[in-house]
Amino acid sequence: MKLPARIEAPLFRAVLGLPGPLLRAIGGRPLRCEGQTLAPDLQAMLRLIRFAGEPELGALPVPGSRELYRRQTALAGGDQPVGSVRELAVGDRRGRLYTPTGASGVGPLLVWYHGGGFLYGDLDTHDPACRFIAERSGVRVLSVDYRLGPEDPFPAAFDDGAAVFRWVVANAASLDADPGRLAVGGDSAGGTLAAYVALVAARERLPLAFQALIYPAADSRGGTESRRRYNHGLVLTQHMFDEVSAHFLVGDGDAEDPRASPVLAEIPAGVAPAYVATAGFDPLRDEGETYARRLADAGVGLELQRFPDQLHGFVHLVGVSRTGRAATQAVADRVADALRGAAVTDSRRSA
Repeated sequence: MKLPARIEAPLFRAVLGLPGPLLRAIGGRPLRCEGQTLAPDLQAMLRLIRFAGEPELGALPVPGSRELYRRQTALAGGDQPVGSVRELAVGDRRGRLYTPTGASGVGPLLVWYHGGGFLYGDLDTHDPACRFIAERSGVRVLSVDYRLGPEDPFPAAFDDGAAVFRWVVANAASLDADPGRLAVGGDSAGGTLAAYVALVAARERLPLAFQALIYPAADSRGGTESRRRYNHGLVLTQHMFDEVSAHFLVGDGDAEDPRASPVLAEIPAGVAPAYVATAGFDPLRDEGETYARRLADAGVGLELQRFPDQLHGFVHLVGVSRTGRAATQAVADRVADALRGAAVTDSRRSA
């Protein structure tokens, strides 16, 4: 019998907040691979999820997986404070603008594309993460919606991603956004969209100062060693990859298209500097790091950061996991350094 959400969320937070030795006892034998050790709180979290009988994302039909994703991300994200939140139309898509406490006047803006395998996810699933990143970094975050499969398969999401950014550039003043300090970012599938938009911006000479790609899906063909090692029992599973192939990348050659597989894309001149974050126990790790190397080889300013003790989806865990929250803090701080520099306050850095 599933616990009510009002009990389940505090219980998860209480258990995952226990001291390390107790977390190890709950999580069992440490999971070690390739010289990495999974964080104790994440290993305990995985055991709790299995104990609760939660299905894997992608093991249910798409509507069921969407609802599961919404419920799990709300539980893991918790209630994150932020200065203000405003709903708005971004062209013909929905958007949600997060303004951090104390922000006023014209300033930098991060356009955020949510993850979810191009099948799941929306403004609500990523609300806690966007609140946290905005408040921690002191940078406004505009979370944007885009079409999903199976209703709208490839390349609809990519068309929407580029259209959204063109709208932001054209309407920067209405967002109090400095056109010289625009950034794109996203996690998982959203990282893939952000990578594509950064290439479009360079080709079309649209202003873009920075891109933050968080464990992006960068090679839809699969076949990497990390996909082989970590595709069972660690959040992102083979079920999910199969669902993407069945409901989004449905056309012949879609997986080989450079939009869906940025590792195959030509890197034009003028691409914005990039921060690429990967997780050690993530099937997408190797392809994200391969894309980072491609950017660096093309002369793009690049910082690659692997969080070796983390799982795919750590930005969702800011409400329950100390280590997931710390990794997301590092992402937010990198955004701040790129767009605001020394203007980040000590109180935010110690949050």
